[in-house]
Amino acid sequence: MDFRFTPEQEALRKEFTEFCKEESNRAPEGWIGGLAAEETDEGWAYHRSVVKKVAAKGWLCLPWPKEYGGKGHGPVEQLIFSEVMAYYRVPAIPFHFMTVAAGIMVYGTEEQKKEWLPKIARAEINWAEGLSEPNAGSDLASLTTTAVADGDSYVINGQKVWTSGAHRADHIFILARTDPNEPRHKGLTFFINKLGPGIEFRPLIFMNRSHFYNETFIDDFRVPKENIVGKVNQGWYVMMAGRNFARANIAFAAGGKRDLEDLISYCKETREGGEILAKKALIRHRLVELAIDFEAALKFAYYVAWLQSRGKEVAAEAGACGYYANELNLHLANTAVEIMGLYGTVTRGSKWAPLCGKFQDLCQWSSGFTIAGGTTEIRKNVIAWQGLKLPRD
Repeated sequence: MDFRFTPEQEALRKEFTEFCKEESNRAPEGWIGGLAAEETDEGWAYHRSVVKKVAAKGWLCLPWPKEYGGKGHGPVEQLIFSEVMAYYRVPAIPFHFMTVAAGIMVYGTEEQKKEWLPKIARAEINWAEGLSEPNAGSDLASLTTTAVADGDSYVINGQKVWTSGAHRADHIFILARTDPNEPRHKGLTFFINKLGPGIEFRPLIFMNRSHFYNETFIDDFRVPKENIVGKVNQGWYVMMAGRNFARANIAFAAGGKRDLEDLISYCKETREGGEILAKKALIRHRLVELAIDFEAALKFAYYVAWLQSRGKEVAAEAGACGYYANELNLHLANTAVEIMGLYGTVTRGSKWAPLCGKFQDLCQWSSGFTIAGGTTEIRKNVIAWQGLKLPRD
């Protein structure tokens, strides 16, 4: 693999960078990026304004065919955009975008592609994700939410949990069991629909007191049969179409690199016991180790995108890449709070919180990164089965 970008890709990177730099200057005061867009009305307004601009440029769906609103670029161009966006903390790609869009693109009918993809490309839809359940998170195939055929519709009943950003959503995609007699993942179907009667969201406040997650209660929610993506009882494969790309997680590596740069600046400007932090040998060594690790994480993500551009199956590589980036962000957050001492634990919003409380916040969020979208253990199992060809346990 040649890690250098082509002249055309370098030109795109420059264009993305100029845009993201300008948009980052419009961010609300104290903006720390990440999931903050969902937490406050001000952050959400900023997020929506940026997304609309990105959609107008056709960058929201760079790899899509042009007839559906895309640019016809490849995975590498998508990776470049995601990297630049994360580095400048610009919230340009809506949450869950990849999962539902990839599912429709790969398994949807031509009518569904013409109906849904242009709306997604124009950023007209905000999705809630109806996947995890109280007793089915990492072992998602054991979910118990049911969908029963009734005339031209399916009637869905059950409960979902960790429904990210649902309080900002107007549409939902749901994985539900349509055949209890089929073994686990073979009896599931993937539904998409506008929110309506039968769906109730309740806030699930995270330990840093932010509102990003929700519980979802589904009571006789009707979905037209025409809104089934893929075939009945084959929804598992629709969901997985988007998961493998998301698991590579270049945004975590690029965003983490920017956070590390901020930490390095803090260490250069801050004294402890009369000595600049950056001159302490132990701190210097820890910062250097993190810098090397983040550079490796970025190159790993480039490698995954390069494999995708050649049509390779990348479940194991994407899983390894995502696992590495998640663990690295957790390590960065803990290291930063240790370096900052008691100031590192001051919460966001206080004038005494270094870097707007970024690392105190990340320290609480990052442990969740090792669970969201597939736990560390699940990612390791995928690497074992599909990458190393080890027997399934």
